[in-house]
Amino acid sequence: MIKKNWVDLKIFLDHEFDHFNTEAFIELDPISIPHQFTQKHDIEIAGFLTATIAWGQRLTLVRNANQLIKFMDGQPHDFILNHSIHDLKPFKKFVHRTFNGENCIFFIQRLHWIYNHYESLESAFKPELNSVKDSIIHFRQVFLGQEFNGNHTRHISNPADNSAAKRLNMFLRWMIRNDERKIDFGIWKQFTASQLYIPLDVHSGSVARELGLLNRKQNDWKAVEELTENLRSFDALDPVKYDYALFGLGVSGKLKTMK
Repeated sequence: MIKKNWVDLKIFLDHEFDHFNTEAFIELDPISIPHQFTQKHDIEIAGFLTATIAWGQRLTLVRNANQLIKFMDGQPHDFILNHSIHDLKPFKKFVHRTFNGENCIFFIQRLHWIYNHYESLESAFKPELNSVKDSIIHFRQVFLGQEFNGNHTRHISNPADNSAAKRLNMFLRWMIRNDERKIDFGIWKQFTASQLYIPLDVHSGSVARELGLLNRKQNDWKAVEELTENLRSFDALDPVKYDYALFGLGVSGKLKTMK
C-alpha cells in the first residue's frame, strides 16, 4: 500500500519520474512528432499543432499529427511562411475528433500571421507577463485574432473561463522544461520550469486524487492550480516533471497493482 505521508510520496514520485522520463517514453507519445526536428521554429510549430489535437487514442493522435507534417512536406516553418492557397488543399479533408479541415486551415493561417509579427511562438506568449496563466490568455487572444467564434475557440482553451488548458500546458512543458534526458526540449529560454502548470487530464487527475495530491473533483483550472501548488512543495524549480509520474502511473495502471 502506498503511504500517504508526503515525504514518502515525494520519494515515490521521484522514482516514477525517473522511470518514465526516458527515451522509451517518446516513441508512442505525441512528443515524438516535434522530436523529428532540430530547428526551434520547426519544433514549436510541430509541437503546437500536435498538442492542439492531443486528445483521444494516442496511436491515432500520433498518426494524424504525422499526417499534418506530411502535408507540410516535412518542413513546418518553411510551409507556414511560404505556402500558397493551392498548398492548403490537402488539409481540407483532415479530421481528428472535432478538429476538422476548416480548423486546420485557420490554424495554419494564424501561424503564418504570428511568424510575420513575432520572432517565434515563444514571443507570442509574451513571457514578460506575470504568470504562465496570463501568457496563455494573451496568446489565445493574439492567435484567434478577430475570429472569436465557437468553431475555432474550442481548440484554444481559456484559463480565464476556468479551463484546465491541458493541451497548452503540455505544449509549454515540451518547450520550456529542460533536463539531461532531453525528452522535453527546453528551447524556450524566456520562461522557467518553475512557472509551469501541470497538464491535467483524466489520467493525471485520477492518480493525483488517489495519492491525496488533489481534492477538487473537476479537472479545471482551479484543480490545475491546487495540484501544481502541491507538486511545487516537492520541487519548486520543476514541479511539472511529476507529470511523467502521474500520467505514466495512470496509463500503465501500476498504481492499482500496488494496493
